[in-house]
Amino acid sequence: MSFSSTNDNSDNMIGFYKRACDIFVPEAEQVHIWDFSGQTTQFLNDRINLPNGSMGQSAEEILLELQVHGFSDSKNGRDESIDGMIEYDRKDISFDSGSVKMNGSSDYVISRSTPKNLSVSGCRYRRARFLGLTGLQNLGNTCFMNSAIQCLAHTPKIVDYFVGDYRKEINRENPLGMNGELALAFGDLLRKLWAPGASPVAPRMFKLKLAKFAPQFSGYNQHDSQEFLAFLLDGLHEDLNHVKCKPYIEVKDADSRSDKEVADEYWQNHLARNDSIIVDLFQGQYRSTLVCPICKKKSVTFDPFMYLSLPLPSTTMRTMTLTMLSSDGTTLPCPITVSVPNCGRLKDLIEALSTACSLRNDESLLVVEIYKNKIFRFLEEPSDSLALIRDDDKLVAYRLPKVTEASPLVVFMHELLDKPSELEKSVPNWKLFGIPLVARLSDHSNGSDFRNQYLKLLSPFLMPDDTLNDDDSGVTANEDSAMEDVPSINVSDGNADSDSETDNGPLFSNDFQFCIKDYHGRVTEIEMNKPLLAPSYNNRLEVHVLWSEKMVEKYDTCILSSLPEVFKPQLCTRRPQESVSLYKCLEAFLKEEPLGPDDMWYCPSCKRPRQASKKLDLWRLPEILVVHLKRFSYSRIIKNKLETYVDFPVEDFDLSTYMSHKDSHLCNRYTLYAISNHYGGMGGGHYTAFVDHGHCRWYEFDDENVSPVSEDRIKTSAAYVLFYKRVS
Repeated sequence: MSFSSTNDNSDNMIGFYKRACDIFVPEAEQVHIWDFSGQTTQFLNDRINLPNGSMGQSAEEILLELQVHGFSDSKNGRDESIDGMIEYDRKDISFDSGSVKMNGSSDYVISRSTPKNLSVSGCRYRRARFLGLTGLQNLGNTCFMNSAIQCLAHTPKIVDYFVGDYRKEINRENPLGMNGELALAFGDLLRKLWAPGASPVAPRMFKLKLAKFAPQFSGYNQHDSQEFLAFLLDGLHEDLNHVKCKPYIEVKDADSRSDKEVADEYWQNHLARNDSIIVDLFQGQYRSTLVCPICKKKSVTFDPFMYLSLPLPSTTMRTMTLTMLSSDGTTLPCPITVSVPNCGRLKDLIEALSTACSLRNDESLLVVEIYKNKIFRFLEEPSDSLALIRDDDKLVAYRLPKVTEASPLVVFMHELLDKPSELEKSVPNWKLFGIPLVARLSDHSNGSDFRNQYLKLLSPFLMPDDTLNDDDSGVTANEDSAMEDVPSINVSDGNADSDSETDNGPLFSNDFQFCIKDYHGRVTEIEMNKPLLAPSYNNRLEVHVLWSEKMVEKYDTCILSSLPEVFKPQLCTRRPQESVSLYKCLEAFLKEEPLGPDDMWYCPSCKRPRQASKKLDLWRLPEILVVHLKRFSYSRIIKNKLETYVDFPVEDFDLSTYMSHKDSHLCNRYTLYAISNHYGGMGGGHYTAFVDHGHCRWYEFDDENVSPVSEDRIKTSAAYVLFYKRVS
């Protein structure tokens, strides 16, 4: 343990000693302090006599070692002295020792030992049992919490703050806080982690307080360590906020003022409402610029941030296979394979497909996902991430003519009569098969229009039949009049009952039957010569086509049902691991991009929501920079994790070239001191932490297990949250 002191006030040494005893050894029977500075320090009647001439010296660092007697060694079960921070090699050192009693009491004996031939710079130190190398027990899927806590518990100024007298700064009146309970629970937990000779700590009380104020972390499910960290930092800030009553501050327009003047005003307004150790250490400021795509109105704000959430840009390409279908009835479905950025957007896929199929100017592409022989979802938002598409998904791209929005999209879904076997007693029913066919029709279409369009789409699937002459070649797109009088099946419900069959099959055994099914399962038959009365939903209409046995024999349903997966891995092949620099992640974060359709900006000039472009710039950096790598992507349909290897700096993370505002008084270079890792996939996996315990000595904290690890092993594709401290 080291203390920095100005020797102008000798009372500082007494204060340091009392503070050390209060923090680390409140119940110890005996304490030894070894003076590594080579000076002779005597504690007599709460006064310190320093060596002659020391009073006028400049500030220096006094290296002390605490030996605590009375604690039980958890490893061997016997009592022995537990070394605090460092232990020197005794074989080359001799001592002059003596002891005195404090205030006439025998409770605490201080042994003054001055190594005769010891110098701080030349001493050969060897590792003992260091303070802070204490694990956290896993209470049941609490590794996410343990990982983040260990990173915070090894943030130097956080440790110094919480082992000190932090209780006097707790704000119990803050309605946004947690009555100080979260800060007290965290402080108590941190002190236990830094107690000499501590065994692995069970953070039960801390978890109870956490669940009390954040029910989402109750129970024993796995959670996201970054989400927990964000809540914890925010909760500690509110519990320790010096501002008792937050003032209302109206934001002024920038007008013609400089960015620096406006940024400083924003920052001072923020500090007027938020003043805590968390703000001092973890919060920075970035400039946010919004530009309206229509009137070019610009809005500039300066917002605080607690951490940087960086995307993982793709440096490799992903191969995707889709099925291409045309709506002109001239070609069969064909698989088409394209290469797109691994972390690209839907617009990248559309551009690659358009080039591969030589899409004409009067055509457009509609990409959908097929699941269980029907369209599961329409992929229409250009900004959607391709990471949401899994390798085993089945996608179809339809080539459609560019038409007005008034023309509804018609989706034809095929159904076959599923007859039970002779041993089964179930009722025959209709089931979906094949790839849905898609076309556009006018608003006022009758049944014949649907039938003609469907036969046109089916024409490439027509089976060759040499036994039929030219006069009896079957039904084509131009020969539908003969089928108008064919009896139809009763479709009052979704199933064909036994009364609708003869020995030769269904009553309408020669043709197709068209119908529409609503959300309640009711079926409405489409009559050939009457206008369609059924409404379309979202300008789309689903038409179910019931196939007769004769039509099944007439068309090649095998080709109609062929649908490859997006990616089919070959045997004995592995995709190469993707690698990206942390600087590239930062550049992607700072890149100008349009807002999503669900995050529109209300333009004060246009007086309506606009899909504005947004640009972020770093303006003010915090002392502790937390970098969150966005490995997880979420949607209502799918969750995905990126296993990209991020090459991050350890010694020198230089952000000088990325700053929009240069401050000569602050350094923009950082060094890494902690990492929160996530191993495994979505919905599970395991969290650990790597921590630099000083002098590039790295340790792995895997719940209650703590072990040294070499620095060349801390860079892995599991790195999730990085902790940097400013280089002084």
